[in-house]
Amino acid sequence: MIAVALDESVEAVREWVDAADPRPTYPVLVDQEHLVAELFGIINVPSTVWIDESGRVVRPPDITPADNRFRDFTKIDAAVHHGALRRWVREGELPLPAEEVRARRQAPTPELQLARAERRLGVHLLRGGRDDAARRHLDRAAALAPMDWTIRRGSMPLVGEDPFGQAFFDFYTAWEAAGRPGYGFTGHDD
Repeated sequence: MIAVALDESVEAVREWVDAADPRPTYPVLVDQEHLVAELFGIINVPSTVWIDESGRVVRPPDITPADNRFRDFTKIDAAVHHGALRRWVREGELPLPAEEVRARRQAPTPELQLARAERRLGVHLLRGGRDDAARRHLDRAAALAPMDWTIRRGSMPLVGEDPFGQAFFDFYTAWEAAGRPGYGFTGHDD
């Protein structure tokens, strides 16, 4: 197991890792460029991707909580995920047939590709101290991919917004009204 945080700040990630109880015993990496999200099609966080020993994705990105602390929010019973994970590890039972995994892995739309490019440019400009120009590109990325958590919520701390503040709750309300896109695995206990 490997955790990958889609954050700009290593210190922000360290704060969460240090506060975890129990503390993770697996590697926690920081992907400032969001390459993992793009590679595996992650648009919502936290997400889990199951990859077998041969490097094949056997369960595409999905919300798989470790416990039921946020069940009211996720509408997912962690036991469903835990049971599927145990069956896969102990018995080799795949969570989805290979054809369904392929069907769920969609190529990014042109809008999403452009949103990712706008986000990258915005982050590059931020790193160079060009905050006003960066904000324009990050705002454009958000407009192009309005339900992509990795872009929308991930950009909030970059522009000085609280990722747990009003901007987040406004985004959450719109996301909820849109049918919670990115929470798509049918094996959930909804």
